[in-house]
Amino acid sequence: MVAEPFEAHVSEADIADLRERLRRTRWPEAETVDDWSQGLPLAYAQELCRTWAEDYDFGFAARLNAFPQFRDTVDGLGIHFLHVRSPEPDAFPLVITHGWPGSVLEFLDVLGPLTDPRAHGGDPADAFHVVAPSLPGYGWSDKPVKAGWGVERTARAWDSLMVSLGYERYGAQGGDWGSAVTGVLGEVAPGRVAGVHVNMAAAPLGQFDDPTPEEQAALAAAQEFGRTGRGYSGQQSTRPQTLGYGLTDSPAGQAAWIAEKFWAWTDNNGHPEDALTRRQILDAISVYWFTASATSSARLYWESFGTGFRGKITAPSGISLYPKEITRPSRREAELRFTDLRWFEQLPHGGHFAAMEEPESLVEQVRGFFRLVR
Repeated sequence: MVAEPFEAHVSEADIADLRERLRRTRWPEAETVDDWSQGLPLAYAQELCRTWAEDYDFGFAARLNAFPQFRDTVDGLGIHFLHVRSPEPDAFPLVITHGWPGSVLEFLDVLGPLTDPRAHGGDPADAFHVVAPSLPGYGWSDKPVKAGWGVERTARAWDSLMVSLGYERYGAQGGDWGSAVTGVLGEVAPGRVAGVHVNMAAAPLGQFDDPTPEEQAALAAAQEFGRTGRGYSGQQSTRPQTLGYGLTDSPAGQAAWIAEKFWAWTDNNGHPEDALTRRQILDAISVYWFTASATSSARLYWESFGTGFRGKITAPSGISLYPKEITRPSRREAELRFTDLRWFEQLPHGGHFAAMEEPESLVEQVRGFFRLVR
């Protein structure tokens, strides 16, 4: 396999098409409540789309192109990835994996500190060579044309990619679907994966007869998420094709589908822009719109939802839990699944999108864990 250099690009014609579609949006009536319980409020949806059409700089591609990118064929599929080498000769290889509704764009604020800690006030001994692939069907990776690209196949592809880049021993990190791929990667390539670190740890909750108040609160939050927050995954895991028609045709629909998650899953005070900038939100949405990946990204749920986060993780593991994460097991609950848990820390601030919300914190967590196993 020979990786080819790649740069993201958005044409003026595609931007003009987006603007025209947004200006012609047929909006629904407003919600009948004064909160977000029915979903993204009409006023915010309209304001977000107005900004996207009129004020947004469409610079997400340029922001990505500031880092070295490549595409390679892995297991028959074209895979896009960032490959940022450290200037430090003894840097440790690390593959980091995003989830939904994320992309490699969410790592832009952590790439510098991870690869060149000396330039960011850190210890050069903590340096990494970072590989950040786009999941199959996401961003600038190819869209699978046949079923079968679930979590395990993706993990095996990542191992093949790392070996092709010359890395015979490496670490893995991820959140959301990236945490599932990361955990499985340690199982399919135990001789090469030195350790796995996740910032979303799926583990069985409510398994102990003497639950702590913290465990009770986490279980209650998980049950509430199951009651009010799983609609998106129910659709994506059962009928992704049907969902995709609307999201691929309507930028307002695509924007609302993703922006609501930035409200629900970030550590905010009632509004997503408490945790992220509007530009960050529109960058994330733009990746999905301009790569037309609403349907192909949702298919990962159809392939692996309900199975991708099961099974023991026996690799040396680290978990960093942020207080607004979707699932928050205690250490003893996490140890039911992560059987060699060497790092477990609960952070004071942050949510599901740690690399964007709390980049400095996540960098320190990754450095801390991999000091134990590199």
